Amino acid sequence: MGGSTPVDGAAGDGGAPAEACLRRFLHDWRFLGRPEQMAPEGDWRVWLMMGGRGSGKTRAGAEWVQATATATAGLRIALVAETLGDAREVMVDGVSGICAIARRMAPDFEASRRRLVWPNGSIAQIFSSEDPESLRGPQFHAAWCDELGKWRHPQETFDMLQFALRLGEQPRMLVTTTPRPIPLLKALTGEPSTVLRRIRTVDNADNLSAGFVAAMQARYGGTRLGRQELGGEMIADRTDGLWSRERIEALVRRDGAATGRIVVAVDPPAAAGRQSCCGIVVAGLAADGRGVVLADASVEGAGPAVWAQAVSRAYRRFGADRVVAEINQGGDMVAAVLASVDPSLPVSSVRATRGKWLRAEPVAALYEQGRVVHAGHFPALEDQMCDFGPEGLSSGRSPDRLDALVWALTALMIDTGAEPRVREL
Repeated sequence: MGGSTPVDGAAGDGGAPAEACLRRFLHDWRFLGRPEQMAPEGDWRVWLMMGGRGSGKTRAGAEWVQATATATAGLRIALVAETLGDAREVMVDGVSGICAIARRMAPDFEASRRRLVWPNGSIAQIFSSEDPESLRGPQFHAAWCDELGKWRHPQETFDMLQFALRLGEQPRMLVTTTPRPIPLLKALTGEPSTVLRRIRTVDNADNLSAGFVAAMQARYGGTRLGRQELGGEMIADRTDGLWSRERIEALVRRDGAATGRIVVAVDPPAAAGRQSCCGIVVAGLAADGRGVVLADASVEGAGPAVWAQAVSRAYRRFGADRVVAEINQGGDMVAAVLASVDPSLPVSSVRATRGKWLRAEPVAALYEQGRVVHAGHFPALEDQMCDFGPEGLSSGRSPDRLDALVWALTALMIDTGAEPRVREL
């Protein structure tokens, strides 16, 4: 801080003691909060903060409301939660709620009128998603919506709130929520007036019980639930997809082991570049005849020499019997690159003559029959599996990891006399 500039009113010989200045400094949210918890710069209408459990999103919401209410006199703010009880217990009276974090200009909570009143005349009213119609009539400069992902009537409540945000030059709202793939949240993430920030539970580890993060990661790390509740990710399956996360997670066996044949399948990228990915998947056969996906060793943004080395490492690590490589994109070049890195690799080539969807269908059927298990969680691979529809991935990118999976399980478990055909190089 500057040499003679007072801090929070402390100055000169008659000011507060240095210790008081330091205490105020140490409790100043501008220094305590993480960058992702601070209000965005620029022109925005919705600040969407999707975070894991205990990631600090409630504290960020309370601090934003407190700063907004005290910066300008006479503001009107809406506080909307799933229920009125949630609004009071979390947003107002919670350990990270507005009343708990307000150090100066603290508001009074008038429970009978369901509102907070600041000394400067700003007022925040609480509302419930159970009663969207209660938002008819009032009008606001700003709003804080908490846990929108589990609101009882999300779209109706949100719509009524939009009509009420009509005061001031630039009405704004903050949405803090654990992500759920509901239509409203999906729509908000794609709007140009929305600033999206994701915060993770691990980022707030210093303020959580010792061992909590480690215990949660050990139990839920890599799972759909963990990525949602700890990582703040919105995880959604396609309704027209061949796989679902629920089905895949039911087939995860951390003790899965392959005692039979093991292959490393390679789907080389069409071109090099930052967005390129070489799909590399290791799979084998268990003693009971089921296929076991052992690893996703795919490499992103790397040239041929790098991904070829990754193939060799996967082959050695798992004691594989063969490398299966798609040659549609590179022809003999694929075999040449692999041979230049590791001449001893036994490589078989496969060439796709049918579309990706048709090739994937028989493999998806193996999953439906419970004939394939995963020896762990492979988030990037599973994302592609659950986002793969008749027209490919939603992003338009190549399903490289999925292609490698299909080649591996086809080579292991599907009649080699049918498409795709495997031939020796």
